[in-house]
Amino acid sequence: MASKKQFQPNWASAPGDTIADILEERKLSVIEFAEHMSQTIEDANDLLQGRATITMAVARRLERVLGASVEFWMSRDFQYREDISKLRAADKKWIRELPLGDMIRFGWLKSVPHPTDEVNACLRFFDVPSVSAWYEKYASLRERVAFRTSPSFDSRPAAVATWLRRGEILAEDTQCRPWNENRFQTTLTAIRSLTRRKDPSSFIPELQRHCAESGVAVIVVRAPSGCRASGATQFLSREKALLLLSFRHLTDDHFWFSFFHEAGHLLLHGKARLFLEDIDSPTMTEEQQANEFAARALVPIEFQPALLKLPADGRKVIKFAVNIGVSPGIIVGQLQHFNRIRRDQLNKLKRRFTWKD
Repeated sequence: MASKKQFQPNWASAPGDTIADILEERKLSVIEFAEHMSQTIEDANDLLQGRATITMAVARRLERVLGASVEFWMSRDFQYREDISKLRAADKKWIRELPLGDMIRFGWLKSVPHPTDEVNACLRFFDVPSVSAWYEKYASLRERVAFRTSPSFDSRPAAVATWLRRGEILAEDTQCRPWNENRFQTTLTAIRSLTRRKDPSSFIPELQRHCAESGVAVIVVRAPSGCRASGATQFLSREKALLLLSFRHLTDDHFWFSFFHEAGHLLLHGKARLFLEDIDSPTMTEEQQANEFAARALVPIEFQPALLKLPADGRKVIKFAVNIGVSPGIIVGQLQHFNRIRRDQLNKLKRRFTWKD
């Protein structure tokens, strides 16, 4: 038999809620209530809003004015204070899960003057009304990331959720034409030539412009500490897709493979799912399909036999890359992926990037 869990509400109801219900039932105004309680309007409102603690003296007045026993009102207030304390403890635990330092350092959040303001600032960032609503919204993501967490895979669900949310915020402000699968497929051919550009400030705006024409908002967001995701895709609506990249490995081969991998998800796997590269299992059928799509997009199938015959010779790799129209770093990455060369060979041909704070 399944064990019954004790009901633990994720909200706190102030004694003032009970008082307000009685006043409404008896058609008493706050002014009249204050007069009966021998209190000011301000004190009465503090009582109704839960800001004032019910002392023994106040409980006796409530017993005389509204009924119920002194013990009821004292117990009601004690339970409320206890619930508030538990909720505050839960809020503090949630804040500790978030990469708050990076959120402020990257400019996603403004530094707040008091720690108690941090919860509200983070709730606004995630566009949720409460911490419990956040846990509910990201429940499936938390399960996926937690399942993949290990000593060698240190992603934290809250950090991944933060990265995704930042991407969503930026995508909301990105103007896109309606999603067009055929146009996006055709656009990828033109995008492939961007791999030869050296400067991200040159190729990323072009990449974003091309994709926006097909209904895809390409967003590059630095991964905060605890987030190991390289890319993600999801449809924000029927007409707009988000393709999110982290530039986590800061090399051209990984960046472009991640882009075409995520593009593969958009074209192959419909609109219903969120895909996370380096979070979802690489053995999943969808991940294998996206990997194959990216490999063929970067090195078309007619060039694959020649690719696999390339030796660990930098000049020959460069010549081959020029011939098929991609950067040499991509060819090095593919050769390493297919175990044609070692992971420590020809890495000087990869372009490396740095984040500017």
